[in-house]
Amino acid sequence: MSTLYGAIEAGGTKFVCMIAGGPENIRAEVRFPTTTPAETIGKAIHFFKQQAEILGEPIKALGVACFGPVDLAPDSATYGYITSTPKLLWRNTDVVGPLQNALQIPVAFDTDVNVAALGEGAWGAAQGLTDFIYLTIGTGIGGGVISGGKPIHGLVHEEVGHMLLPRDKQQDPFSGGCPYHGDCFEGLASGPAMEKRWGVPAYTLPAEHPAWELEATYIAAAMHNLICITSPQRIILGGGVMQQMQLFPMIHSKTIQMLGGYVQSPAILEKIESYIIPPGLGTRSGGLGAIAIARQIG
Repeated sequence: MSTLYGAIEAGGTKFVCMIAGGPENIRAEVRFPTTTPAETIGKAIHFFKQQAEILGEPIKALGVACFGPVDLAPDSATYGYITSTPKLLWRNTDVVGPLQNALQIPVAFDTDVNVAALGEGAWGAAQGLTDFIYLTIGTGIGGGVISGGKPIHGLVHEEVGHMLLPRDKQQDPFSGGCPYHGDCFEGLASGPAMEKRWGVPAYTLPAEHPAWELEATYIAAAMHNLICITSPQRIILGGGVMQQMQLFPMIHSKTIQMLGGYVQSPAILEKIESYIIPPGLGTRSGGLGAIAIARQIG
């Protein structure tokens, strides 16, 4: 029997649960809406218990990729909790405790974007790299920054989506949608921000709509900041908004323009198309990343 691990990609909109040994050995998978903490975590626990019986094989460890903000300090009384999330029902929710108590296996826990980044490092578009970024642009915006092969945690954890970006108020009078910062990166460029600005869901806008040019400008400004601050070997852009593939060429050209020749690297100046890229694991970066962190502790 192969060793099996559990994974939860805990998103603000949906939970995805998986049992796998790796990307070539996915044995079970389910997704369901994120409702109340008790109901949603309860469904996840039921899935793992039921599938362990069906498969006839134990799950050695569980990895959780969680929306946040979350408490990642192992010595904290609220380690494994979701903390000050805008999703009010989930504020101050213990995620790790109920899972550990019910399943009686080790649980690895990190932010959804850190885990997705680790998944891309293990099996996706960042294989062989030690310093890279995975950025998701969708319902929210977040980034996992990998340095020396490990995610940066620091005092809390990085909040890439809440960096402040320059906004031309004449070109874009929209004041932003973030309840905390208004026109931060997430407040300007997330899917809900685009819908609030243009009055329709972003995915309904045609490829030639001016919304995408503006979106690429904000994303490129974020690329400029991240390149100058963290000097990644590669940047991976995932999430629902980035399903609009026409964004990539615009982001590439605008990033080079904004850097203004200051960063002299052939990876950027000559090979930008292979430097800022989509995920290699598609929509499974988070789920397989959760398998990857479970393997580290199991």
